[in-house]
Amino acid sequence: MDRHIFRIAAFTALALVAFAANSVLARMALEDGTIDAGGYTIVRLLSGATVLLVLVGLDQRSTNVTTKGSWAAGLMLFVYAITFSYAYISLDTGTGALILFGAVQITMILVALFRGYRPSPAEWAGLVLAFAGFVYLMLPGISTPSALGFLLMTVSGIAWGLYTLQGRRSKNPLADTAYNFLRTVPLVLVVLVITFADSNYSMRGVLLAVLSGGIASGLGYTMWYTALGGLSFTQAAVLQLLVPVIAAAGGVIFVSEAITWRLTVSAVLILTGILLVVLNRNSGKQARNA
Repeated sequence: MDRHIFRIAAFTALALVAFAANSVLARMALEDGTIDAGGYTIVRLLSGATVLLVLVGLDQRSTNVTTKGSWAAGLMLFVYAITFSYAYISLDTGTGALILFGAVQITMILVALFRGYRPSPAEWAGLVLAFAGFVYLMLPGISTPSALGFLLMTVSGIAWGLYTLQGRRSKNPLADTAYNFLRTVPLVLVVLVITFADSNYSMRGVLLAVLSGGIASGLGYTMWYTALGGLSFTQAAVLQLLVPVIAAAGGVIFVSEAITWRLTVSAVLILTGILLVVLNRNSGKQARNA
């Protein structure tokens, strides 16, 4: 395997595992009320900024770069994080995941089409097949969402899709991600002031938020930005549908959950769809020229 392809594949896999871990950490922290949604977002973003800025200081290649993220990416990161936290407390896991990843897919594909990128028939087939597998996996946990929860998670998905697209132009993923997190701090302070009177912090909740922000988000998003340089629009969009499969596989491995027929079928559909997209050799070249 070509060294560059192996590097992109490795960073993509690590990023997707981090995304799955992020979902689990959020569920553990927010579902049992160990920390409020505002507090979780505050700790998550501040810890992510702290860890990444320390790493930037230790990385000599990052200290002399001229690219240090953007205010647009920082705003999208904040919008994604705050709406995700508040949506999570009013939606069940399956419904939230379906809305979030559906919004991400639609956002990224619409932007790609607007920029002149035209997926091949094989890519369209892969996207449809992978999303069908994702819906089939989430189906038992889907319920009618509240209007507010639906709106917040849709906004979160759109923001994450736009944040991902910003990363395709990253020249230094570590520095860009660190400064994107740093740019969320003014808005984080606003949330701190607004939510202070009703805040609910516990040691467990703060620890889960720190793990989410410093490791799963900070390092995970840096690896995702690194991987995006070698992925097409459709590849970056469809690969994220692996996150719930990874989370389910983690439950099988670490919590001894049963391997169900639904999990097996959905995993096959998602993986087949992803292979159709990833193995389409024209997609990468077209996407980079778009």
